[in-house]
Amino acid sequence: MRTKATVAIAVVMALLLGWQHLNGGVPAHHVLADPAMPLISNWWGLLTLPVLAWYLLGRIERRRKADPTGAHGDLAAFAGALVFGALLSLLFTAGQTTGTETMVQALFVLALFYPIHRAACVLGFVIGMTWTFGAVLPLIAACIFATLGAAIYYGVRFVYSRALMLRR
Repeated sequence: MRTKATVAIAVVMALLLGWQHLNGGVPAHHVLADPAMPLISNWWGLLTLPVLAWYLLGRIERRRKADPTGAHGDLAAFAGALVFGALLSLLFTAGQTTGTETMVQALFVLALFYPIHRAACVLGFVIGMTWTFGAVLPLIAACIFATLGAAIYYGVRFVYSRALMLRR
């Protein structure tokens, strides 16, 4: 599954870049949408997205082997993150800064209850945003969101468990 999915992602990325090339050129995006920052071309997605997919799908497979009963939600997590990333991109493109900010804040609230740092979520989020931003900027955002999400998810549980131990 890992190889087939990675190849499929690479082919879709190549088709997207080919379509962009033939229809006005492959876009490049400024980091943080700031013209003073460097441009990152969508061409980098042809390398980064398949490598990311290969790595994250490997993590998903290892997790499934270690806990076959607990990994049944990977497809739902991927789909949810894909929709979340696509909707975030859509709101950003439409200039809906309030909606974009609300979604980002909701992501951290979600991290209290769900492990958004897992591989399926990261992969879905990056793929969901790739059409709009290429693969590199969503990858950077996903790294930040996953790191903060893991800190929230595990940090709150750690503090809560310590608080329960003190009450005893």
